[in-house]
Amino acid sequence: MQVFNYHSHTYRCGHADLDMKDEEYIKEYIKMGFKRMAFTDHCPEKNEIDKRDDMRMKYEQRKEYLESIQILKEKYSGQIEIQSGYEVEYLPGEEENLKELKAETDKIVLGQHFVYDDNQQLKIHGKHDFSDKELLRYAEYIEQAMKSEIPDIIAHPDIYMFKRKEFGKIETKVAHLICKAAEKYQVPLEINLNNIFAKTYYKNRRLNHEPIEEQRKNLGKVVYPCKEFWEIASGYHINVVYGIDVHHRGQIELFKEFVELADEIIGKDTIDKLNFIDLK
Repeated sequence: MQVFNYHSHTYRCGHADLDMKDEEYIKEYIKMGFKRMAFTDHCPEKNEIDKRDDMRMKYEQRKEYLESIQILKEKYSGQIEIQSGYEVEYLPGEEENLKELKAETDKIVLGQHFVYDDNQQLKIHGKHDFSDKELLRYAEYIEQAMKSEIPDIIAHPDIYMFKRKEFGKIETKVAHLICKAAEKYQVPLEINLNNIFAKTYYKNRRLNHEPIEEQRKNLGKVVYPCKEFWEIASGYHINVVYGIDVHHRGQIELFKEFVELADEIIGKDTIDKLNFIDLK
């Protein structure tokens, strides 16, 4: 079982548990036997582009965020390795600012949540339907980020299926573009576990502890991980990690259950072909 997680948020992003302090996450990780974790909260933007409320920390919170992580690194040294990081989006023209964030942290996770349309307007995943052209741009941005040596991991690469009705020709092309780039630049792809959590154990904004047999009944509602995407990924020489994408209290303790459900969605034959990274 994977004993690290590089995808954890904090209250600063505005949509995680607002009353959960950074140290509480660390205690949960230690309790579950994790050896390494990284805080990768939604990054502040030097040039404010994403103007949504409650989606990312403010730029002025950056210093306090990094200082908090440093204090925890020292306090829990010998019990768990704690790393600093951000979850970022790539946009053309923002390379310098993204590299500045990379230079001050240990891990950069690319979670591509938006693209520019032809009029340079921001098209946000989940809020807007991406056209086929914009979906290809999503893959292009991910590749450009890798080429620019920005991300250490690509988070939820299959999140683009969120508002897609079927895995057709264009969806297949996007999967190949992302996987081909990940193979070329040797950037790991993440099997994200957050949508499983959202559709099973987290109902009406509350954590439930129903047995996994009951949770399985809702797997048909899960959009990602996407079985078809990972079947394509299994044909490439790429590295893979699981990512909890922690936002809420109690999420970490369900990691084993999430992995079991993710593997069932993707399929054992495909899982067995994927190259999962070990802790080094």
